Amino acid sequence: MKKHILTLIVLLITGISHSQSLPKKISETDFSIGKTIEIESALLNETRELNIYLPLRYSGDSLKNYPVIYLLDGSKDEDFIHISGIVQFGSFSWINMIPESIVVGISNVDRKRDFTFPSQNEQDIKELPSSGESANFIAFLEKELQPFIGANLRTSGTRTIIGQSLGGLLATEILFKNRSYLTTTLS
Repeated sequence: MKKHILTLIVLLITGISHSQSLPKKISETDFSIGKTIEIESALLNETRELNIYLPLRYSGDSLKNYPVIYLLDGSKDEDFIHISGIVQFGSFSWINMIPESIVVGISNVDRKRDFTFPSQNEQDIKELPSSGESANFIAFLEKELQPFIGANLRTSGTRTIIGQSLGGLLATEILFKNRSYLTTTLS
């Protein structure tokens, strides 16, 4: 008798769940928060991928220029998506923590090479053989990337660099050695 009641309950639940219909899909579109551009760097002798977030009103406001945030570790699977989200949220008019800004995420090729300065320490040289080329990457930022962004987007001249871990090390090196071409906060 218990088996019959249990079977009846299972059949009843199954019947109810199958009788519910799924909503009909009306439309489907892709959802994008930016675009990806590849550039060829003569200084680094390689192709670099840039992920770019533009403020919501960028296309509609053709006279306005925007500050630029250069994001180290800026690939899609690193920091680009969440930093762009924070920038978007922080620039909403009812939040107003930061100005509407362009985010330029720089995808990594070899972050140990690009974000570290030369070391004479034997252990560093042994364990991190590609490290110590930050001067080349800083030259890329200054002489190729920033002019490219300035020529292709409406920028205000206000620039910020964001880096964490080795990216923070590079941002600190820039602060101490090349402060003149990054005109605002380095973090």
